[in-house]
Amino acid sequence: MPRQGQALPAEQPLPPRTRIGLLLPLSGGNAPIGQAMLSAAQLALFEQGDNTLELAPYDTRGTGAGAAEAARSALASGARLLVGPLTAGETAAVAQTARPAQVPVLAFTSDSAQAGGTVWVLGVTPAQQVRRVVGAALSRGARRFALVAPEGEFGRRLAAAMNEALAGQGLPGPAVAYFPPRGDAMAALRSIAVQGGATPPPAAPAPPPPGTPEALPPAEAMPAPEPVRASYDAILIAESGEKARRLAAGLAEAGISVPVRLLGTALWATDPGLGSEPALVGAWFPGADPVAQSQFDGRYQAAFGERAPPLAGIAYDATGLAVRAARGGSVRDPGTGELFLGAAGPLRLLPDGRAQRGLAVLEVQPGQPVLLEPAAMPDAGS
Repeated sequence: MPRQGQALPAEQPLPPRTRIGLLLPLSGGNAPIGQAMLSAAQLALFEQGDNTLELAPYDTRGTGAGAAEAARSALASGARLLVGPLTAGETAAVAQTARPAQVPVLAFTSDSAQAGGTVWVLGVTPAQQVRRVVGAALSRGARRFALVAPEGEFGRRLAAAMNEALAGQGLPGPAVAYFPPRGDAMAALRSIAVQGGATPPPAAPAPPPPGTPEALPPAEAMPAPEPVRASYDAILIAESGEKARRLAAGLAEAGISVPVRLLGTALWATDPGLGSEPALVGAWFPGADPVAQSQFDGRYQAAFGERAPPLAGIAYDATGLAVRAARGGSVRDPGTGELFLGAAGPLRLLPDGRAQRGLAVLEVQPGQPVLLEPAAMPDAGS
């Protein structure tokens, strides 16, 4: 204790805080998702227990213009790293502001075209999904593949990834057929059946003209030839919900030999009713590590009193990675390749803007899916 007349020691200044800008749709139609992602980001910061970091949310309003404005506000207030925004369009708008300032962006989109420069893509991309589930099928001997997918960028990227995965094994590309997102998908099944060598059943003979006695069949009439069915080892159905169930149930009618291994995408993880369709029981799809996901869901539920929506985990991951980068002095270059255990399993950021994720493979069963292969990180460079 200082003596009377002795100067008190100077109060030590608090260390400067590193600001992380969080870009989320906090108003508009996506506001409920934005609020849940904000909660997940706050959970990640709390669990890291670092009071030298500040998480500052900015409302993107769910538009590209709003996201660009939010990014400018965050940078003007001293943000050293940006987490978000939600969509590919918003990410492109934010990148135009962040790249000249050399501020990293950990975006939630799954559009790999946005990766690079100072932007990292945290969403699970179509290529990651295909590589994981097709790899599981290849490891069990599948060699002939087909893909039924909606028209558009998502379907095209699935096809490109499937071609790449099969070419890497010296195999021919898949039979591919697209369907209108809001149209009849059964025509796509018939298309891959024809591509696989299926022949339609013989047409029924035309009825005789009115008043003509029906000809008696010859005594030794030859039986009609059986139609040839397409034979595939695995078919990836890039759809969920009722449409996925109709496609799975319609394989034989379309001219495809059954049983056949059906594959799906990560969309299936949010469809609890898939196991009610017998044709889908035994199908495989890529998804989160069940243990990691269950643990995250439990912590989120305990903290906020509600279930975490699927996108909340990506906000948790991005914030955790941002905190680690800021703490480790690599705030300008978070893509160090160091492994991080996220809400849905392991992941790492690579220097080229990609996020490698360790995905599990799950099998559809009545009730809940069961784990077929645990989460595994892909080989380096993939």
